[in-house]
Amino acid sequence: MTTTPTKPDVPESSAQSLDFIRQKVHDDTRSGRFEGRVVTRFPPEPNGFLHIGHAKAFCLNFGVAEEFGGHCTLRFDDTNPIREEQKFIDAIQEDVRWLGWDWGEHLRFASDYFDQLYDWAVMLITAGKAYVDDQSVDQVRESRGTLTAPGVDSPFRDRPVDEALDLFARMKAGEFADGQRVLRAKIDMASPNINLRDPVLYRILHAAHPRTGTNWCIYPMYDWAHGQSDWIEGVTHSLCDTSFEIHRPLYDWCLNTLVEIGAEPLLKVRRSEQTEFARVNITHTVLSKRYLRELVESDNVSSWDDPRMPTLCGMRRRGYTPEAIREFCTRIGIAKRENLVEIELLEHCLREHLNKVAPRAMAVLDPIRVIIDNYPDDPDHVDELDAVNNPEDEAAGTRKTPFARELYIERDDFMIDPPRKFFRLAPGREVRLRYAYFITCNDYETDDAGNVTALHCTYDPATRGGTAPDGRKVKGTIHWVSAVHALDARVRLFEHLFTPEDPADILASDDWHEHFNPESLTERAGCKVEPSLAGAAVGDRFQFERLGYFCVDSDTVSGAVPGAVPGAAADMLVFNRTVTLKDSWSKVKKKS
Repeated sequence: MTTTPTKPDVPESSAQSLDFIRQKVHDDTRSGRFEGRVVTRFPPEPNGFLHIGHAKAFCLNFGVAEEFGGHCTLRFDDTNPIREEQKFIDAIQEDVRWLGWDWGEHLRFASDYFDQLYDWAVMLITAGKAYVDDQSVDQVRESRGTLTAPGVDSPFRDRPVDEALDLFARMKAGEFADGQRVLRAKIDMASPNINLRDPVLYRILHAAHPRTGTNWCIYPMYDWAHGQSDWIEGVTHSLCDTSFEIHRPLYDWCLNTLVEIGAEPLLKVRRSEQTEFARVNITHTVLSKRYLRELVESDNVSSWDDPRMPTLCGMRRRGYTPEAIREFCTRIGIAKRENLVEIELLEHCLREHLNKVAPRAMAVLDPIRVIIDNYPDDPDHVDELDAVNNPEDEAAGTRKTPFARELYIERDDFMIDPPRKFFRLAPGREVRLRYAYFITCNDYETDDAGNVTALHCTYDPATRGGTAPDGRKVKGTIHWVSAVHALDARVRLFEHLFTPEDPADILASDDWHEHFNPESLTERAGCKVEPSLAGAAVGDRFQFERLGYFCVDSDTVSGAVPGAVPGAAADMLVFNRTVTLKDSWSKVKKKS
């Protein structure tokens, strides 16, 4: 049963600012087309994990349905059992839910309709609109012609209907080997659209299906299952990316022909209409399942959820938030023409959200020891200093941070002979320790190779909290952690997976490996983080002050990611850097 949803009250003034798809849906609902219903669907094939490009598609489908009082069906296009697995079905549902969408009772599978699709195929054969072809896959491909030359009719195109029905039934019964026969639509071998040159509707595949097991050994092609599934479900607006635009005439042919020969869907409603929108293309990013699968299978990345991957599970593991991804999808908008979006915009959306919600913490990635010589030489003498949890959120409050005689600071925050505009620590120079005191470097120690191993400093007790009562100023403020209280951690730093900016350059290459960035992952052991992070759980996100945003990683096993540092403790905290603090995209937009 399908209920008629309440029409949303969209004022004309608001409708003027809608993207072209929402404008179309708005016009359709106002005109009473589809009886005022709005039903969309998101039809992923469960042969891999969703990526950021899919997020744009299902945010559009679920978003349109929600905005116009309808519903969106999550329908799996499970028509190729060779590539499809239950783990992909589960992962796709998890990703859609993670981004905040709910399909409710509207979970469907193309395999739900295998019986109906088969019956309709029989009707096509009976009406002379389809035939069984004995040609091989290569012969079918060669006979279809080219963009400049028409195709050639199959020698089996005019085989008797009774014979074709018998063969099709025997195909279903499993009498023939894979590829021995196919069912083709009888349309037009001279059509300028190659998709209309007697496309294949069914092929033989003796493979177990994740849901139907071995009940079937013939499976419908996407172009046969897609439109008919839309029709069965009462979809009003079938939204696809522009790669399906050339398939739309076949989508329409299948539905129009079924109506012509008297087929009826399970829901007697006006049939759906396909509308295309531009896919998202992001700099330095490849959004192709085939390439992403090759990355995993070639061990260039550890898995589909490697934090460098543009998959939603990889982005989630890296520390991306659903709010940031949805905001990105909103900002890039919906258009008819493809364009290239800077990855910096995605990172900007992420920083905007994390800045509001991520607690602050201090961490030192490349530690150098600091000894406060005038601090009491007593291991029990510790100052508990107040540190702000998030200056963007008053309700976040403060936390206590221990300060003791020995500290760690970043090695880069000290130089023996600093250049003119270096405002951090150096011999004879005073700096502020974040939330703590002013300290002055008086001396340093080195090893036999001349590497600095420790700094000797003094602190001014009167500057507790980072302010001098005499009003003196310092130009540098650096972060730190107490050496005795610090927790050990490993930190992974990421760069783009591919060096070229335009993904088209990668896809056009004979060997994509030449564009793979060997520095896409750097892992640092021996990092130190403040003790407040002892209770951090997998997935928790923090801003490490001055360093960026980081997320607790699920992988604490040494060597699980290519390039990982061997010998790390299994129970050691592992952090992924989600994104740096520097926001180059925001600066560019401000200048423009």
